[in-house]
Amino acid sequence: MKLNRKNFLKVAGFATAGMMVKPSQAGTNSPFSKNHVQKFNMHGYSAPKLDKVRVGFIGVGSRGSGTVVRLSSIEGVEVKALCDLIPDRIDSVIKLLKNEFPAQKPMSYSGSPDLWKEVCEREDIDLIYIATPWQLHAPIAIYAMEHGKHVYTELPVGVTLEECWQVVETSENTRRHCFMGCGSAHDGMAAVILNMVRQGFFGEIIHGEGHYIHDRVSDNKLRWERDKSNNNWFGYRPWRLQENVNRNGNLYPAHGLGPVSQMMDINYGDKMEYLVSISSNDFTMGHKMKEMAEIDDYYKPYVGLNLRGNINTTIIRTHKGRTIMLQHDISSPRPGHRFDLISGNKGIYRARPDRIATSEEWLPEEEFNSLKEKYTPEITKKFNEKRNQAGGSHGSRGYERVTASDWRLIDCLRNGLPLEMDVYDAALWSAITPLSEWSVARQGETVKIPDFTCGAWRTNKRGMDINIQQGGTTNLI
Repeated sequence: MKLNRKNFLKVAGFATAGMMVKPSQAGTNSPFSKNHVQKFNMHGYSAPKLDKVRVGFIGVGSRGSGTVVRLSSIEGVEVKALCDLIPDRIDSVIKLLKNEFPAQKPMSYSGSPDLWKEVCEREDIDLIYIATPWQLHAPIAIYAMEHGKHVYTELPVGVTLEECWQVVETSENTRRHCFMGCGSAHDGMAAVILNMVRQGFFGEIIHGEGHYIHDRVSDNKLRWERDKSNNNWFGYRPWRLQENVNRNGNLYPAHGLGPVSQMMDINYGDKMEYLVSISSNDFTMGHKMKEMAEIDDYYKPYVGLNLRGNINTTIIRTHKGRTIMLQHDISSPRPGHRFDLISGNKGIYRARPDRIATSEEWLPEEEFNSLKEKYTPEITKKFNEKRNQAGGSHGSRGYERVTASDWRLIDCLRNGLPLEMDVYDAALWSAITPLSEWSVARQGETVKIPDFTCGAWRTNKRGMDINIQQGGTTNLI
């Protein structure tokens, strides 16, 4: 289809479905309420153990290809299928596997937009990994679970609140896991801070901050010049650019929100009550589209469109009276931030640079390092031990290097353990986007946040077994 302005608006228009607010709902702060009764509690659910975790990958572009490398680095993973619209991408991944993991011999699916269904229908696959454009995440996840597969999806799990509820209902009905890969407290300093939180170092937790601040605009060569040898791909991402049209809110909350939620025991001890959200004007993207349109006709349909504001700030209040601040900014020249701060009545941690205070002054570096060593959790020690035994990590790009989160996912599936990030986390963290859009469109009006656990948060046992009380038996390759 020729991408003229009229057709572009039709294509980009799907993004506005994230709002899905009926006119009669405009005057209420509960536009996304739903009468749902939990059919089965997936939090703490142990699916039958899998000696081999047989994986079908749907979407093997940059992020998907990196995950093939990461999961292939974990013992017990068998890559059964690769699916992508573009054959060259699959060929590239197969070449990579032959060089690094020759035992992996997946089947290829390409050339038709519906071939992902055939992958989900295969009986020799246990786990479907999804790295497609966002609007396909929920449909594929639902179809995969309905066909007996566990799901590992890039964020978000759904674009709308309706999709988030559908994913929850399907997971409960089928008793299949739905794990959303994103920032978590499994890795790095976040794991240390989670351990400190749980051991009471910071006292009662009051406030947390998590962001997605990542300059994806300034560098034309890296972000905007299209690669003719790679299907005219460009670093900002074609699908991401479309998602930024006619949408205004926090479009990517989970990386920063995940660790904060885990430190606050959200969905197992506390829950989010409501949020308010505001966005600045766009001071960057509109100018960038005009600049790029003079160089490349591809960008001309984007000139003059309604692009989301530079920075969104969303404030959440929990049932226990804690607060969370989230920011989203991918178009200002700022150093990157994700998990940024946790504050209690006995102390505070702030990232970049990492530092801790128990009074008005930050602790000296020597004392900070001593605390870091003392509170490094078992998951970090165990994972580092496995990585050293394997001789390091594969891949030159960050998303090719296996993480503790990936390792623990496979380890839980192989040992028949509950997943440490479940479908309720995936739905809740994804729901922040359409909720923030609703609030922004109403000048920061309060909106209630659905409880996807349907009250089970009150009795759910704490997730995130960072001290590896069970499992931890899977090796790295």
